[in-house]
Amino acid sequence: MAESINIYRAYINKHLLPQTKPIVSVENVVASASVEQKMDLNEITRTFTDVEYHPDQFPGLVFRLSKPKTATLIFTSGKMVCTGSKSEEMARRAVKTVVDRLRAGGIEVKQDAIVEIQNIVASINLCGRIHLEQAARTLPRSMYEPEQFPGLIHRMLDPKTVILLFSSGKLVCTGAKKEPDVYRSVNSLHAMLEEKDLMLYG
Repeated sequence: MAESINIYRAYINKHLLPQTKPIVSVENVVASASVEQKMDLNEITRTFTDVEYHPDQFPGLVFRLSKPKTATLIFTSGKMVCTGSKSEEMARRAVKTVVDRLRAGGIEVKQDAIVEIQNIVASINLCGRIHLEQAARTLPRSMYEPEQFPGLIHRMLDPKTVILLFSSGKLVCTGAKKEPDVYRSVNSLHAMLEEKDLMLYG
């Protein structure tokens, strides 16, 4: 009897209930950049009083922007790391703004920064619960140790990303270098979860 109910419930979930679309929100884009020249961080500190520079604790200078709201680390090598952006475009705009501000403050920056996206972190809501233990047995390249961490860690090969799955239906995707790769990863995983009856809606 119980088995019949489970089969019926799986059929209802798969065929009769509306299949939801994942809600994806990009939380952080990490971008690296370089102006291909040495930077005098002490000079920047003297010019911009609101930057943070504590060379005894960390070799980089922190240049914060309120719009777009980001933090850019600047190193003496001319390399930069921008965090806090919500999109690739925002990350590129933030780095450009930092370089423009430096130039406006009298800091010589000979060329525009070359920006490269290193990592995109996104949160996802599948709008349904996940059978996590069953998923751990079913999904390839997955690790689930609930006594150490409540989420299942799933590694995707194409695109190359890592997705954390929680029983609540919430996911965290990391490792993507392009925003379309986030959506491709999430949609591929979501389709796999539904195909293997690992999602519970309603």
